[in-house]
Amino acid sequence: MAEEGHKVILNVYDLSQGLARQMSMAVLGKAIEGIWHTGLVVYGNEYYFGGGIKHAPAGSTAYGTPIKVVDLGVTHVPKDVFEIYLQGISPRYTVETYRLLTHNCNNFSNEVAQFLVGATIPDYILQLPNEVMGSPMGAPIMPVIQNLEATLKSGAARQAPRLIRRLLDGFQYFFIE
Repeated sequence: MAEEGHKVILNVYDLSQGLARQMSMAVLGKAIEGIWHTGLVVYGNEYYFGGGIKHAPAGSTAYGTPIKVVDLGVTHVPKDVFEIYLQGISPRYTVETYRLLTHNCNNFSNEVAQFLVGATIPDYILQLPNEVMGSPMGAPIMPVIQNLEATLKSGAARQAPRLIRRLLDGFQYFFIE
């Protein structure tokens, strides 16, 4: 008898808590909907990249309630095989390898989704860094992004939503006041 599959869900969070949508035109000269963080829910846990590969019981991460939940399909990969897979990729997903724009939680979710269900996560999530850097203010804000990345690497990864919120609040003051 074939083993029943396990549903794979992508939880999508907006780290800016709505500020990106409100301020992106003023800050970037281009509208964006959010600053995305993603995690994959499978086997009763949510798996994500945040200072290493992390997991928590589904619905209990520090990111709160997802703004979108995307059904990616069903996996027939046994949990023990998945855990071995995560151990194998873990050297590529560490605090030292984290890059805010090019090697982040969304890249992790995409790679794991491909392993589990053979599908990628939505393109609007993966293309956000290109949209930001291709915006009129992309190059001028790069030093701010690099400072935020350095702060996150210094051990503040758990505080990412709060740091991004403070960054956007600063932009709001600068551009709107």
